[in-house]
Amino acid sequence: MNKALQTLIDRGFFQQCTNVEALSALMDKGPVTFYIGTDPTGGSLHIGHLVPQFALRHLRDVGHIGIALLGGGTGRIGDPSGKTEMRKMLDYQQLDENVEKIKAQLDRFIGFDGKTAFPENNKNWLADLNYIDFLRDIGSCFSVNKMLSFEAYKIRMETGLSFLEFNYQLLQSYDFLMLHQKHHCCLQIGGDDQWGNIVAGVDLVRRKTGDEVFGLTFPLITRSDGKKMGKSEKGALFLNKEMTPVFDFFQYWRNVDDADVRRFMLLFTFLPIEEIDRICAGNINEAKERLAWEVTKEIHGKDEADTALAGAKAAFGGGGDKSAMPTVEMNRSVFEQGISIVDLFVQSGLCATKSDARRLIEQGGALVAGESVTDFKAVITAAALDETGELILRAGKKRFSRIVTR
Repeated sequence: MNKALQTLIDRGFFQQCTNVEALSALMDKGPVTFYIGTDPTGGSLHIGHLVPQFALRHLRDVGHIGIALLGGGTGRIGDPSGKTEMRKMLDYQQLDENVEKIKAQLDRFIGFDGKTAFPENNKNWLADLNYIDFLRDIGSCFSVNKMLSFEAYKIRMETGLSFLEFNYQLLQSYDFLMLHQKHHCCLQIGGDDQWGNIVAGVDLVRRKTGDEVFGLTFPLITRSDGKKMGKSEKGALFLNKEMTPVFDFFQYWRNVDDADVRRFMLLFTFLPIEEIDRICAGNINEAKERLAWEVTKEIHGKDEADTALAGAKAAFGGGGDKSAMPTVEMNRSVFEQGISIVDLFVQSGLCATKSDARRLIEQGGALVAGESVTDFKAVITAAALDETGELILRAGKKRFSRIVTR
């Protein structure tokens, strides 16, 4: 097996390949150009989007050439794969803005140099297509029966599939053809929910050029409890720190299940496998802390990772810097007058609503200055503040907020 492919297999980036023996032989001969597609359906990527991008970096590190394809064109339709209903349609200006934001995030993570890794935008060849010519040239290569045999379309046929979405596979396949013609791209990689689209692209390139190209997919990443990876209590784990604060991002990884630590280290860090095995053979909490630091470093940089680590140590009694903890500023007069514990937990951001706060308190999950409070009618006064006028609130074992008074 080609060394680069073996790395993907060993680290968990392999589910299916159209012809793994031929791909391995081709990669043994020299660098191959490959691509990953990302549609700009939002203004930020979340951690699930980055699984293929980690693979891109592994492949680039051994000499292969990666293209990050931004779906400024396909995003106008929306991929039905993995969705039970039609995506919300975004206007073209919003899609263009999303493309620029996502391109900047990918650049920070990948480091586009124009040679070993670079972005493309399928808007450049899709936006002005002549529909009749496209149907004659490309649509004639597709079998509706075969398209409907793919799992993504089977599922949507049960809930309703629009003709607009039905065109998506043709457009994604056309992307592969265009990248093959422009950049000699011969491999598409992505999540396993893209298998049908990728296979269709491989077939289209063969039909139009006679060349063999390849598709490779990764497993869809779930947690050991079967839930979707990258989903926290507050929603998706976004790369944009305005949407997911760096500390919350860090804490997600610090709090993963023991059974997920090694697998996530393999997928979401660049530590050698031998080092990962050594770390995981030791103290599991130290391993989780290392996982959290490594992933945060890759996404937000070393300084942010160090700050998040210091905040976590301060919050959980191991020293560290309290200023790095999630902090909310409030007027001291609020505590001098007295504030209900329910309102305090809402204003701190630990609870979204008063109902959530009341439920947390009644279930014994609310801690004020280290003391459990189970009376939702309790009033918190200035007596709870420490000598610096601060107060630490905890919601369960994993979430907390530092209140600073002025």
